[in-house]
Amino acid sequence: MSASMKECLQLQLLEMEMLFSMFPNQGEVKLEDVNALTNIKRYLDGIREALPPKIEFVITLQIEEPKVKIDLQVTMPHSYPYVALQMFARSPELDRQQQLLLNKGLTSYIGTFDPGELCVCAAIQWLQDNSASYFLNRKLMDEPSTQAKPVKNTFLRMWIYSHHIYQQDLRKKILEVGKRLDVTGFCMTGKPGIICVEGFKEHCEEFWHTIRYPNWKHISCKHAESMETEGDGQDLRLFHSFEELLLEAHGDYGLRNDYHMNLGQFLEFLKKHKSEHVFQILFGIESKSSDS
Repeated sequence: MSASMKECLQLQLLEMEMLFSMFPNQGEVKLEDVNALTNIKRYLDGIREALPPKIEFVITLQIEEPKVKIDLQVTMPHSYPYVALQMFARSPELDRQQQLLLNKGLTSYIGTFDPGELCVCAAIQWLQDNSASYFLNRKLMDEPSTQAKPVKNTFLRMWIYSHHIYQQDLRKKILEVGKRLDVTGFCMTGKPGIICVEGFKEHCEEFWHTIRYPNWKHISCKHAESMETEGDGQDLRLFHSFEELLLEAHGDYGLRNDYHMNLGQFLEFLKKHKSEHVFQILFGIESKSSDS
């Protein structure tokens, strides 16, 4: 175990102690894994050899004016505080656009900290001091205006590549999140795993954040297509729903490592949905028409 990793984990435990002292009531700090801190202590003491899972938790903040609640979702990478935190603030009292603006402001503030500085407590203080203006902005936006102006929205399509997608619970989560957020596209299971998600920008970004959370290795957004629209974006969609895509596989079904999806079938699927151009982006090889 390197000294730097040990130092990082010790600092994380120190910050968690401060947070529990700031929020002593039950339910204010909710650990995703109730054994997370114990496992880190065992790792630092040399009792546990395997690197423990990351610390992940949600803090519920009570904002006095206006009287609202904000949930701050936090993930501490193993190398935090020498690498950036992953955090996201949510409130049912904010619409998606205002929530996005709030998180942009929070991320900008946290970006001013130097590597090695603990910043969860500072992020909480920033939300308590600055979040009221975002709720006020929503109130002003909700008031009827004398002259309605067309609202421009950003329509986004993200092409996501994973080494593989097998697990039933993960596949179920992807479909549930896609349908909840009013996005369209597909999830191709197997090896490799491909996800396409399209819809308004804030919906797609929340989808991406949610499926990656808490820790999905070997996944990346290979390509994104962005377009401005004043409508509901229906004319820009290439897919009519968000569904799981099941194709034939090469190899032995009993050996998961040989369970490769039929890329020829996938290419034909892309052609039907006017997306043949992403084949080379995803796999680094040029597509060849079956007619040639």
